[in-house]
Amino acid sequence: MKKISALLMLICAALLLCACTGEKPAAEEAAPIVIGFSQLGSESSWRIGNTKDMTEAAERAGITMMLKDGRQKQENQIAAIREFIAHRVDVIVFSPIVEDGWDNVLREAKQAGIPVLLIDRIIQTTDDSLYAGCIGADFYLEGRNAGEYLLKKADAMGAKELHVVEITGTEDSTPMRQRMKGFHSVVDGDSRIVTLESVNGDFLRSRGRECMEYLLKKYDGEIDVVYSHNDSMTLGAIEALEAAGVKPGQDVIIITVDGEQAAIDLLKEGKINCVVECTPMLGDEVMRLCTKLAGGEKIVKLTHPVEQVFTDFDDLTQIGPRGY
Repeated sequence: MKKISALLMLICAALLLCACTGEKPAAEEAAPIVIGFSQLGSESSWRIGNTKDMTEAAERAGITMMLKDGRQKQENQIAAIREFIAHRVDVIVFSPIVEDGWDNVLREAKQAGIPVLLIDRIIQTTDDSLYAGCIGADFYLEGRNAGEYLLKKADAMGAKELHVVEITGTEDSTPMRQRMKGFHSVVDGDSRIVTLESVNGDFLRSRGRECMEYLLKKYDGEIDVVYSHNDSMTLGAIEALEAAGVKPGQDVIIITVDGEQAAIDLLKEGKINCVVECTPMLGDEVMRLCTKLAGGEKIVKLTHPVEQVFTDFDDLTQIGPRGY
């Protein structure tokens, strides 16, 4: 009995010491942050670069990231978000393929107490409390930058009239809507710029080529400018132009958005005239914001990275490797 009493006294003393010093048993140490990331797909070098950057940034930050590829379908992304909710992740991050149709699943996340961070694209909702914040490019400004370059080019050429065809991104996506709106807010007020047609290329290289083939057939010899909403579609369009015997960058002005390595290389070769940057390198900032959200902190509603415009008016030798 004396031995048992002494043992109990030792246990009590150890527990009291832990309480006094504030030390926690190892089992109670803070678990690593877990985020669920629904990427919309892998349709372009930009998207692949973004996924790679997110993965590497999570590793640097010591954050566990569950990654799901939506394969260009909203229903796949909704299923992924529900899976993240079931796993009780700390933060849900996703790049929405379209703007509408997210309210129901995001209400489920809100009811589960899981904050949501949008990356690259925004959504349309009547309840802004369904997401904590968004980090991504200013697509409207990108469109304006493309339009302002075209007016500068028209001035330099002394052009009296330029016929434009526009290859847009996925219908109803944020970049498609905003890049179109920004571009036309600049050029539509200039009588020299005439838009012949806007066609949907869905951000895909194959569709970019198909769209350009259609436009060349319909507007044979009339096209002066191609404004494409991303580099993948631009690369496809250039294939179609060259197959038709049209010299991109010379016979036709080429304006593109993203800034991937392939587009910058063609800019240096003179086959593209203007590249508006849209950086996919958002990972470190996403992890910083996720750490705040996991800790119960609020974040700013909208964060834009600083981006550039590269054109045939610039010293292109100063452009370093793009990384995507």
